[in-house]
Order: sequence, then C-alpha cells, then structure tokens
Amino acid sequence: MTGGTAPGAHPTRILLADDHALVRRGVRLILDGEPDLRVVAEAGDGAEAVAAAREHPVDLAVLDVAMPRMTGLQAARELSARHPGLRILMLTMYDNEQYLFEALKAGASGYVLKSVADRDLVEACRAAMRGEPFLYPGAVTALIRNYLDRVKQGEDVPDRVLTAREEEVLKLVAEGHSSKEIAETLVISVKTVERHRANMLHKLGLRDRLELTRYAIRAGLIEP
Repeated sequence: MTGGTAPGAHPTRILLADDHALVRRGVRLILDGEPDLRVVAEAGDGAEAVAAAREHPVDLAVLDVAMPRMTGLQAARELSARHPGLRILMLTMYDNEQYLFEALKAGASGYVLKSVADRDLVEACRAAMRGEPFLYPGAVTALIRNYLDRVKQGEDVPDRVLTAREEEVLKLVAEGHSSKEIAETLVISVKTVERHRANMLHKLGLRDRLELTRYAIRAGLIEP
C-alpha cells in the first residue's frame, strides 16, 4: 500500500524510542523514507521518551518494549495518561503473549516484531493513525486463543468496549447535542460529560465528534 499526505496535511510526527542506536537508525531510515511519516524525536529509554513527548509535538510513539530505566510498556502507560490523543506502537524482538497483552493494556494500538519491521512497521504506523489496531498474525491467534480460554473457563468476557453510560453519552453526542444539553438530559455535570467524551475517544482511538458519529452509526446507536 502506498502512502502519502493529503494536501495541506503534515506528515505523521513520530517519536522513536529504542536503547540501541543502530536499531533506531535502521527504523528511522524505514520511516523517513515514506512521504507521510517523519521521525521528529528520538529517545534511548522510556524516561527519555516521556520527556521527549513533552518537548516535541508528536502524533505517534514507536517504543521498544525492553529498555533501561523505564521500559517501553511503562512509558506507554505514562504517555497514554499524559497525552490521550497520542497513538502508540510497540516494537519488540519478543513474540511473547504476555508482552502483547501488557502492551494492549498499556494503551498501545499495535505490536510489531523487529524481525519483520521492514515489512510491517510502515503499515502499522498508518493503521495506528487511522485508529485501527495492528497485530502480526501470531498475535491475533494469541488474542483469539485467550478469549476462547476465558469463555471455556466461564469467565465473564466483556462483549462491549463502552460502558452503558458512555453509550448514552455517545448517542446524544452523535445526535448533535451540546455538552450542556447532554448533562441536563442525563442529570450529570458538564465536566462528567466531557470526561466521558474524552474516555470514549481514547478507548475507540477516535479524534472528534464526526468520527464518534460514524462509530455510533456502525454500532447501531443512531440511524444514518
């Protein structure tokens, strides 16, 4: 798939964190070779990555899982909390289910193996910026197996991404109501409405009301 920036749009600004300078150089060559991707900041460990995200406006963080001082997983948790709109990809040598699940819990939207980064990384970056998850085939298998194991053991597997209250807020947002109107309808504060809206955007990997409305139509909450 070829990529390109839309007229007037800036390339995706990437923060790249890996404790091996040689790996960073190789990954940077892959990313900077694409017209719609640009590495604007580098870090040698998780703590440096968190600091770099404060100093540079970035859209996407590509983090090595295993780094000194603060791991990529710890950095992902920190970055997700501080920068809810930031997309995160994990880059790793390890085809390891535990790391995969920890990465997803930490807020990452993708998990790329270094061994096939030249094949997968560019598409993973673009998928992350579209708000879509990117997992290598083995990771998809692991997720399905984990789900089936939990069902077999009688665990209560959540079948919905949003809470019932978030769905109520989403429906009203998609119908064009203001935060004040939603607050009055649901008898909650405007601040609570805004918090629900921010949580939904983060959970669903969406950016604005238009994307929330599209999601609400797909989820059958409102008529197109």
